[in-house]
Amino acid sequence: MNLHRPIHSLRTLYTLLGCLLLALTAAPGFAAAPAALYQQHCASCHGADRLGGMGPALLPENLQRLRKSEALKTIAEGRIATQMQGFANTLPADEIQALNDWIYTPVVPAPTWTAQQMLDSRIVQHAPGSLPDRPTAIYKGVDMMNLFIVVETGDHHVSILDGDKLERLHRFPTRYALHGGPKFTPDGRYVFFASRDGWVTKFDIWNLATVAEIRVGINTRNVAVSADGRYVIAANYLPHTLVVLDADLRPLKTLEARNQKGDQSSRVSAVYDAAPRQSFIAAMKDIPEVWEISYDPKAEPVYEGLVHDYRMGEGNPVPGQFYPRRTLLADVLDDFFFDGTYEHLIGASREGQLGQVVNLDSRRKIADVGLPGMPHLGSGISWQWQGRTVLASPNLKEGVVSIIDMANWQTIKQIPTLGAGFFMRSHEDSRYAWVDSMMSPNRDTLQVIDKEKLEVVAQLRPEPGKTLAHIEFTRDGRYALASLMEQDGALIVFDARTLKEVKRIPAAKPVGKYNLYNKINRSEGTSH
Repeated sequence: MNLHRPIHSLRTLYTLLGCLLLALTAAPGFAAAPAALYQQHCASCHGADRLGGMGPALLPENLQRLRKSEALKTIAEGRIATQMQGFANTLPADEIQALNDWIYTPVVPAPTWTAQQMLDSRIVQHAPGSLPDRPTAIYKGVDMMNLFIVVETGDHHVSILDGDKLERLHRFPTRYALHGGPKFTPDGRYVFFASRDGWVTKFDIWNLATVAEIRVGINTRNVAVSADGRYVIAANYLPHTLVVLDADLRPLKTLEARNQKGDQSSRVSAVYDAAPRQSFIAAMKDIPEVWEISYDPKAEPVYEGLVHDYRMGEGNPVPGQFYPRRTLLADVLDDFFFDGTYEHLIGASREGQLGQVVNLDSRRKIADVGLPGMPHLGSGISWQWQGRTVLASPNLKEGVVSIIDMANWQTIKQIPTLGAGFFMRSHEDSRYAWVDSMMSPNRDTLQVIDKEKLEVVAQLRPEPGKTLAHIEFTRDGRYALASLMEQDGALIVFDARTLKEVKRIPAAKPVGKYNLYNKINRSEGTSH
């Protein structure tokens, strides 16, 4: 190209600049721009737009739980048990660093995910009614409600465990980085998973088969399943939506998470099933509202100002099913606990020092609750204490478990622990509640609280220096299973009465395990 020719148009200028860029990036010793590196080495698996493909999405929203140092190591060395190969022998260190920095930068404008993209992504492996309506032979003699679903993020697999024999029955691969607990249909046949990349998977436990999958967003927090098993709803960080599906993972409605005025959108922190109310409850990360979305076909109309798709005037009724009833609050609440009737919601802000009690019938705050630090109400539990129902919540910032009287919402006691924790569990037939300190230097120790004395009575530290968390009980409460959350980790089984270790089941970073009976029947010792 003659660089001395006059430039007669913008098109000629852009062509010239493009040629110069290509020439420069081809020159020896030139560090290629990260966008060009990405298109050359990453786009075929992770998508040209970084929204994911065969590999996961590479966006800052999706990488929040992956430290930059770990991402850098993955680019250089690859990832075990995946098709991700390392580039240490292909790219110089500065280009690997540039790629790593680039995938943690936001995409502007923020990407969207349309209804058509959802439909295009939907995969049906087994048509409805095509699989036998009975458990396969592997389950002969097994209590189907004492199964555990174990999420292992170390190599992206799920295990199915026999809760009586405490043995693994089956193990299968999953989407990358499952996020949030699995949810079950009321008969225990199907389990639904959500991945951080927005994939919702329906798995037939009886037949050990993935039935269907659909991608409902780009960054998804969790899913909930209706009490009748007919509907699934997904909460998204990106885009700011709630997506309602039928049980066969066909999209029914997308709700944009906008405030009542319609001038502000919000990430959706989580969504829960409120079985007695035949509705879903959604937590908003960025706006001071709580949403209740009825799945009752006979639900009363919703009087709404701005509704996605309809844009009706203020006070006009819209169908009650799958439209939000809003509770307007003074503060944002992005973490919830519910009483047994689901009449009351106890919420906390990540920044506040007080929790709030919201009456979902009157749709207003009725009380404040003294909760220090950063309570993790989503992992709270309840039990009977001296004739009263109490709420117990671990804390993500302070070494304390808060005990709240659910009759008057007063604090009964703050129980000191070894450090900030994430999970808390118990069982109706156990005298103990278990809490970890995994957010602190004492991440290797479980503390056991006597539910009557309201004090720590034991500390369990079977593997010093390794993260130990997430207790879950067998159906009868006889055994408590803890997760040794390491790549070469294990499920450590304790006798729930003597607190002695019984056995270990090897597992690849088991982040959580979920007993079908306890989850489906909403055990008071299991978070909902």
